[in-house]
Amino acid sequence: MPKKITAAIITFNEERNIERCLLSLLDCVDEILVVDSFSTDKTEEICQKYNVRFIQNPFEGHIEQKNVALQLSTHDWVLSLDADEALTAELKESILNTKNEADFGGYSLNRLTNYCGKWVHYCGWYPDTKIRLVNKNTAKWDGVNPHDRLDVLNDSKIGQLKGDLLHYSYYTKEDHFKQIDYFGRIAANELIKKGKTASILKIGVKTIAQFFKSFLLKRGFLDGKTGFLISIRSAYATYIKYSLVRKLAAEK
Repeated sequence: MPKKITAAIITFNEERNIERCLLSLLDCVDEILVVDSFSTDKTEEICQKYNVRFIQNPFEGHIEQKNVALQLSTHDWVLSLDADEALTAELKESILNTKNEADFGGYSLNRLTNYCGKWVHYCGWYPDTKIRLVNKNTAKWDGVNPHDRLDVLNDSKIGQLKGDLLHYSYYTKEDHFKQIDYFGRIAANELIKKGKTASILKIGVKTIAQFFKSFLLKRGFLDGKTGFLISIRSAYATYIKYSLVRKLAAEK
């Protein structure tokens, strides 16, 4: 019997992105589940236009919310997406083809990110392979917030889906800086929970290393000006994270 698939998406104020995501899933999955953390914009209204199962749940963390969505999915097979992601036609066809396969315990895919209107192929941002299609009974979200990952818990083989998952990450540099501050605070608090601290020397070394890793080792220079800006801002994100660790540790 062919697999039935639920697409599970978590949202909070995603009116700018959610419709594109939903449209890419039509005729590909058997259920679309949106777990929303009480959006105050038009996210719910947009979801109502489509055949979406819409549930609201308090947000306790990205990993926690994605695990809620995983377990609330009607079908055993779950395709996990963020609201700012969408399937290409090739990826959609590849997912449809898995419905008659029984060889794999999960599937990974490549994610291609759009940064301020430019597709990014270097800087360590592509292929950015992620496991996203799993059997919910043998998988869970793990990692350290906000850097989550979807793990398959048994030793099953992982298949590779053809096509890209399009990730519309940041529309403007202001979006990026806002996200740097948001994720930096989450990451810093997670490090503090683990008893970490950061000296001025450590902050400096990690900041500089991040730039060279992104721009040179990950060949960000091949993305031109966009690659340079991403590398600079990635270094700044590292600076913010470890500066917050140092500040929070001093306040304890």
